Amino acid sequence: MRRFRIADAPFDVAPLRAQLLDERAGAYASFEGWVRNHHAGRAVGGLRYEAYLELAEREGGRILDEARSRFAITDARCVHRVGDLALGELAVWVGVGAAHRDAAFGACRWIIDEVKAHVPIWKHERYADGDAQWLHPDGPR
Repeated sequence: MRRFRIADAPFDVAPLRAQLLDERAGAYASFEGWVRNHHAGRAVGGLRYEAYLELAEREGGRILDEARSRFAITDARCVHRVGDLALGELAVWVGVGAAHRDAAFGACRWIIDEVKAHVPIWKHERYADGDAQWLHPDGPR
């Protein structure tokens, strides 16, 4: 079972969350990143994510494996979209199960930060004024 995956179409988080159900888990934390209508003071009309698929899935899997050894969690999942996304669409989801909330929150934050810093995914923003530019997907937090 792949804990990290790249999706080229919208996905439902409910089945992903269900994969984290475990009798040892008393906590669940998640993060959802959506396409917003602005960046650095500019109006955004949409964006496109592109990835080096094989490397992205391998690196994302490595990050989730490391999270499982670094934090007291029962499991974790992450899905990141690629392709053209409209305003308001879900771009990335992270879910973590753990016995306690502190580990779930900590692992969830660590995973999204590591994914944004190390997984080869690039963001091309389209602005309302007709301009566009490639950005590192992490940008300001």
